Amino acid sequence: MVPRDRDVALLFATRVVRMFGYGFLAVVLVLYLTTLGLSGGEIGLLLSLTLLGDAAVSLWLTTHADRIGRRRVLVAGAGLMLAAGLAFVATPIFAVLVVAATIGVISPSGNEVGPFLAVEQASLSQLVGSGRRTGVFAWYQLAGSFATAVGTLAGGALAQAAMAGGAGESDAYRMVIAGYAAVGIVLAVLFTRLTSRVEVAPGEAASTPLRDRLGLHRSRAVVLRLSALFALDAFAGGFVVQSFIAFWFHERFGVEPAFLGGLLFGANLLAGVSALAAGRLAARFGLIETMVFTHLPSNVLLALVPFMPTLPLAVLVLLLRFSISQMDVPTRQSYTMAVVAPDERSAAAGVTGIARSLGVAASPLLAAPLFVSAALAGAPFVIAGGLKVVYDLLLYRAFVGHRPPEEGPTRR
Repeated sequence: MVPRDRDVALLFATRVVRMFGYGFLAVVLVLYLTTLGLSGGEIGLLLSLTLLGDAAVSLWLTTHADRIGRRRVLVAGAGLMLAAGLAFVATPIFAVLVVAATIGVISPSGNEVGPFLAVEQASLSQLVGSGRRTGVFAWYQLAGSFATAVGTLAGGALAQAAMAGGAGESDAYRMVIAGYAAVGIVLAVLFTRLTSRVEVAPGEAASTPLRDRLGLHRSRAVVLRLSALFALDAFAGGFVVQSFIAFWFHERFGVEPAFLGGLLFGANLLAGVSALAAGRLAARFGLIETMVFTHLPSNVLLALVPFMPTLPLAVLVLLLRFSISQMDVPTRQSYTMAVVAPDERSAAAGVTGIARSLGVAASPLLAAPLFVSAALAGAPFVIAGGLKVVYDLLLYRAFVGHRPPEEGPTRR
């Protein structure tokens, strides 16, 4: 599927640029913070505050986006991304980094942060309609995964080349972070090229007094239930963000940044390809079934990674996990858009996205001390895999009977 609509193509382009930046940063972020002399507890605190601050800022932006303008919110998010990157380049002072991480947009995981995903999902749903939504989201996920993969490869290669050229570790990693800041500028330019077609149509804006401060009205209960479950999934995932995975492989097997970039490149590439099957599976079995029954085996593989005795086996299990891990993402996004009203879409995606940010924000504070402990370094993988299995079972129980309109009331 090649997007022919100009606005759809632009939204795919912004996704690619942004996810490249996230991958570019993820491979070196924790390594950079360790070269600054930060302890495991300080790194965990910084990453948690990064995600908490992002959640607070994004909550306000996404729940107001359908009223103040989606394009304005997207440009504002790009500005916050630029500001955070510049602050991390400019100073090693912990207090300043905490402020920049809390207010700005920094991705320690290689995954989406900020208001972008929620607003782009709402805009794409409006542009393509329900019949194409899941398939478009699958390609959107694929584009992002490929971009993240290339970003991790480029970030690791740049840091390795800089060190080979005589730069110190901190300076080499700082160069990568400067590139992340530059991505914010590119995004801002691209977002200004979107047309008014991405905004909520005047006839779709609800005038109901039931709309609350979250930007929701009739779908509030469903969105809050989904948010609670998504927060659990994200909390589990926060134990194994890509920066931590890179750090674990570096400490356990002594691999260098270039290898780490290549490993995460392969992982994200496989994750992106796996998302392509989501649309076909969802059309046959249903969105909820696809979300749950593709996610369960990937979580078992995640828990097995630290038990692998050699580098090749650990890499193999991790790559197998990523090869099936992302089929739930486009289906989850499509399901959320399907069960809410058109003028709730930005808010619904924002609220569920913020729930995920809040969930993942707590995990690094707990995971970082485990990763820097030789005896407990593998525990985060087991914790993450186990909690994600619990999430899958709870999600299926709660929502298997709540079908989106295009699936009808039942599915056999």
